[in-house]
Amino acid sequence: MRSNTTARIARRRTFRVAAAVLTAAAALTLTACNNDEKAAGQADTAPAGSSSSSGSSGGAQGSDAKDKGGSEAGGGQDATDGAAKGGGKSKFCRTNDLIMEAVDSSPDQKVGEVTVQMTNKGAKTCSATGFAGVDLKDIDGTSAPVQRGGEQPRITDLKPGDTATFSISYEVDFSGDSLASPTNIIVTPPNETHSVSLKWPAEALKLAGPYDDKIQVHPVGIAN
Repeated sequence: MRSNTTARIARRRTFRVAAAVLTAAAALTLTACNNDEKAAGQADTAPAGSSSSSGSSGGAQGSDAKDKGGSEAGGGQDATDGAAKGGGKSKFCRTNDLIMEAVDSSPDQKVGEVTVQMTNKGAKTCSATGFAGVDLKDIDGTSAPVQRGGEQPRITDLKPGDTATFSISYEVDFSGDSLASPTNIIVTPPNETHSVSLKWPAEALKLAGPYDDKIQVHPVGIAN
C-alpha cells in the first residue's frame, strides 16, 4: 500500500515538472513572436523617412547641381560657341570675319568649276571646317540649292590673313540649249547662318541645266 502511494506521488511530481517545462517553453515562444512582430511593425512604420528623406534631399541636390552645371556651362549662346570648335582649336569663322570672292577655276573647256575664296580678315584664328551652304540664283530670279559632294571635310583653321577655298563643280553645256543662267552664288560659311551673295564669274563656262545633282559643292580646304 505504501509503495503504491509513493508511486502515485512520483507520477504527480513528474506531471507537474513536465507541465512547468511546457508552460515555460510556450512563454518563451510567445515572447519571441511578440518581439518579432514588434520589430516588423517598427520597420514598417518607422521614419524610414530618415533614409527616404535623405534620398529625397540627395535627389534635390543632384538636380540643383545639374542645373548649376548647365548654367555654368553657358546654356544658350555660350554652349553653342563652346561646341563650335574646329578641330578642337578655334571657333568657327563668322561671315563678317571673311572676305569672299568667286572665280572661274575650270581646268579646261570640258569641266566646269567655280572656286570661292574666303580670307580671314579677323584678328583671331577661326575654323572654316566643313561644307559651305550654296544656292545658285538664276537670271529668272529663282534659286536652287547645290548638293554636297561625297568627300570628307578636313580641319581648316585660318589665321588672320589666311585664305580657304571651296569649289563648285558642274557639267558644261555644249548644246547651247541650256536654260540655266546663274547670276549669283549665295554662300553661307560652314556652321554659320548669315549669307553673302557673290557674282557668278562672267568668264565661267556655260552651265548645263537643270539645277540638279550634276552640280556639287565640295568641302572647304586651305588654299594652295
